[in-house]
Amino acid sequence: MADTDGPSLKPALGHFGVWTPTAPEPDQAAEIEKLGYGTVWVGASPAADLSFVEPILERTDKLQVATGIVNIWTADAKEVAKSYHRIEDAFPGRFLLGVGVGHPEHTDQYASPYQALNDYLDVLDAAKVPTSRRVLAALGPKVLHLAAQRSAGAHPYLTTPVHTGQARELLGPTVLLAPEHKVVLTDDADKAREVGREAVDFYLGLSNYVNNWKRLGFTDDDLERPGSDRFIDAVVAYGTPDEIAARLTEHLQAGADHVAIQVLGGPDELLSTLEELAGPLGTTS
Repeated sequence: MADTDGPSLKPALGHFGVWTPTAPEPDQAAEIEKLGYGTVWVGASPAADLSFVEPILERTDKLQVATGIVNIWTADAKEVAKSYHRIEDAFPGRFLLGVGVGHPEHTDQYASPYQALNDYLDVLDAAKVPTSRRVLAALGPKVLHLAAQRSAGAHPYLTTPVHTGQARELLGPTVLLAPEHKVVLTDDADKAREVGREAVDFYLGLSNYVNNWKRLGFTDDDLERPGSDRFIDAVVAYGTPDEIAARLTEHLQAGADHVAIQVLGGPDELLSTLEELAGPLGTTS
């Protein structure tokens, strides 16, 4: 099915946002907004009712909330569409629906994922969820192309600025590109790599991520658990606030519109790390 509302305008997410594995408390989201971050991305394949969204939007003024991502195998498309319209009616233009196919190793019905994703988007189209307010989790060229054709853009996860540059060249200039990148606020490389390896270990067993990293030039040796220093350093930014900000800005220089920052090290590190990064990133006025 073709787009229902023509070419998509890029959602205005701000240059930097925050990726969290579960929905932040509304007061925490308010602090994130005060620090100047434009968007909160909520992962962990949230349920189709998206009930966590309104409490965050009620507590904030301009903050965008995005899903990173709704899993097409576990969240019914019709219910997701109803949830989208409920949120959009109450908070126009402040919710972005991120959709993806998840991981084949963890989905029994993972068959023809590309067709299943297209079918899911057909349901969203029929329910009048606009392409301009949805994005796709995309790593490889095929789904990146689909993101450009049937959504506002792509939300790649666990990638590098090299991938961002390649994705931008493939997508062209008019499509949103919003990669995620992990950070550990420490200048102790051994500690940062330990924390990074703990976070990345799960993904080293997932074929879609491993295949993407190989396309980026990483070898079997790099990707054998627990991951080489070269690999971990590429997907986890650490150092001083200025050094981390410089690493994250590499995505913007490579063509990203927005970078979703995932703070590692536990929930207690989230706000303090974001506060330290706000100045170097220029999120504060």
